[in-house]
Amino acid sequence: MLRFSLLLFAALYSSGCGYIGEPLPPALHIPERVTNLSASQQGARIVAQFTLPLHTTENLDITNPIRIELRVGPAGAPFQTEAWEAGANLFDDVPTEHSGVKYSLPAAEWTGRDVVIGVKMFSENGRTAGWSNLIRLTVVEPLAPPGDLQVKAVAEGVRITWNGTSPHYRIYRRAGHDASASPIHEVDRPEFTDPGAEYGTTYYYSVEAYRTGGDIHATSERTAEVEITPDDKFPPPVPAGLAAVVSTASIELVWEPSAAPDLAGYRIYRAAGAAPFEKLAETREAPNYSDAKIESGKSYRYAVTAFDNAGNESAMSGPVTATVH
Repeated sequence: MLRFSLLLFAALYSSGCGYIGEPLPPALHIPERVTNLSASQQGARIVAQFTLPLHTTENLDITNPIRIELRVGPAGAPFQTEAWEAGANLFDDVPTEHSGVKYSLPAAEWTGRDVVIGVKMFSENGRTAGWSNLIRLTVVEPLAPPGDLQVKAVAEGVRITWNGTSPHYRIYRRAGHDASASPIHEVDRPEFTDPGAEYGTTYYYSVEAYRTGGDIHATSERTAEVEITPDDKFPPPVPAGLAAVVSTASIELVWEPSAAPDLAGYRIYRAAGAAPFEKLAETREAPNYSDAKIESGKSYRYAVTAFDNAGNESAMSGPVTATVH
């Protein structure tokens, strides 16, 4: 019996079965530091954005709500974190419902000054891994939003104009039922033509002024959206370079191809002598045509137009004359 007990003990010891190790210390559940804090001035407010951490410093999932402190205070020179923290304004009502946090606060108190912004995450028992990356921001007088935003369909796309004296502008566009607008271009004057607009699609445009330089990252309030559904009412360019050459049994016409993206074809017009022009033919292929319906001893005048898929037709080209001998 004793021999059996010794053998069993040896087997258990060698396999590790039933071995009870040293007790592990309790998890502290300290949230990881925020590392992607950003901040900008939007009109008369400062907007801070960051992502809530998903794990603790022990690489455990965070399951309980996190308490957040956001502080804004003078930058100071030289900058010292402890002095900044002691004198900074505390905002402890930062929401935690969504992983992407966006928090807005009044900027008027710091107009004309450099501030430092930081966030700190706390566990339920008040432990923290420390400050996030700290953001330095120069607060300026709020930029005036652009005024009198107008949109108009033109041959080149949608033309957008507004009033304003800011150094730079950013144009936003929302198409159809899109949930949000996206920036499409930046300009230094109060006008822009959107070449990417498609006929028959409803668009909503808005514009904001912005200013950057050093630690200045300021935008105005964005304008209200203006709606437009551009229609194709614009004909292709007038064909250029029309030439007529008399051949043995025909008059050969050639001209330069149209650059219209929605070109459908060309229409050829002819007039005998001084008679008015009449439509002779239509071609949807290359920019040339062979007129074999001619008579000796007569002169013919020719002109060409271009038309698009919507049926818009250009004006006539400059006429050319050919005489059959």
